[in-house]
Order: sequence, then structure tokens, then C-alpha cells
Amino acid sequence: MKPAILAVAALIAAFLALPVAAQPGMGGGMGPGMGPGQGMNAPNASTAPQRPMRRQMDCARAADPAACAAHREARRQAAAACRGMAGAERRNCLGERMSGFDCAKARHPEHCRMRMQAYADCKGQAGPAFRQCVRQRTPAAECAQAADPRTCELHRQVREACQDKFGPEHRACVQERLAPPR
Repeated sequence: MKPAILAVAALIAAFLALPVAAQPGMGGGMGPGMGPGQGMNAPNASTAPQRPMRRQMDCARAADPAACAAHREARRQAAAACRGMAGAERRNCLGERMSGFDCAKARHPEHCRMRMQAYADCKGQAGPAFRQCVRQRTPAAECAQAADPRTCELHRQVREACQDKFGPEHRACVQERLAPPR
């Protein structure tokens, strides 16, 4: 009788310990969605990027492949020059390096020049204040010359309606106005 009780107690203890053994930690177990080299024991876990990396666009499918390739090369050079920096220092470095982008290669060179001038005018600001400053100094596109004037006009109206909002509130404002009518 006693050996049966001991066997049952051992089985219960083993089943209760099973979830603990599967947890990541000192034992190196894997939790849901984790593969080898991930989790708390992963090498260089503190240097991993905080946001997921975006997939690079295929420049062959871009509206202007030459401008896409030029912009990609400028970003690659800026990233190489600013390697080893972090936070505001890196943002400022990237901003300075990208300010040398050749607007002659842009799809809309005049709009590019105006935007670069707005970036230069708003250089001392950061975050929402910087975005608001750039928005105020960059005029809306000329809808009469756009490929689709009706869509251009709609976007201009949405920009005006949502100009005083930031972050999630701004995104919701834009989505609400651009959503197709039901």
C-alpha cells in the first residue's frame, strides 16, 4: 500500500515540476515563440534592437527606382558613419548625414528641397515639436500637377484637419478621414 502512495506522490511531483523546467532562465529552456539563441540567456541580448527591423523595399518595384537606390545608398552611408552611437546622438548624426541627400535624384526635386530647408530650420527641436515645425514649413503638394488630383486634394484636406494632433491621436484622425465610407 505504501509503495503505491509513494509512486502516485512521485508522479504528481513530476507533473507539477514539468512547467517549471520549461521556463527560460538558468536552465535555458524555451518559452512560447522562442527559438535557440533567444530569451534572457541569449548572447548580446542587451544590444538587440528594441523595434523589429523593417523589410527593405525592392527598388525595382518603386515608382522611381533610381531615386530609391540613391536614397538607400545615402542611408547606408549615414548608418555606417554613425555606427557606435545611440539615442539622440545617433539621431542627430543620421540627420546631419542625410541632410546631404541630392534632391536632384528625388521624384519631386522641388518638394525635396523645401523639405530639406524645413529640416534645417527646425534643427534645434525634437519629437512632436520638430514634426509640427516641419509640417508648418513644408507646403502641401500642388494637386493640379499630381497624377491623381482628387486623391491629392483629399490628402491635403486630411493634413489640414489633423495638423494639431500627434502620435496615436494623429494616426486615428487620418485613418478616420481616409477610411472608405460605409
